[in-house]
Amino acid sequence: MDIDNLLHMANRIAEFFESMPDADEGARETAVHLRKFWEPRMRAALLAHVVETGGEGLRPLVLRAVTEHRAMLEVHVAEPADRAGR
Repeated sequence: MDIDNLLHMANRIAEFFESMPDADEGARETAVHLRKFWEPRMRAALLAHVVETGGEGLRPLVLRAVTEHRAMLEVHVAEPADRAGR
């Protein structure tokens, strides 16, 4: 995973949701988007980056989405099989 590309993509997502008048909703919707449309490896790399660097290079809304909604974004061992069964 190219972390620079992931950071760029996450920041672009946040740019869209920053236009929401409610910052709480913007953070939640950013996390929901990452959960729905990013594969587990991408989310795991983003979470690892936040742990390792404190979120260096991320827009504040992405960092808030990741920290406040971490449980939604964490990758679980059974997740790939769950997705295949849907």
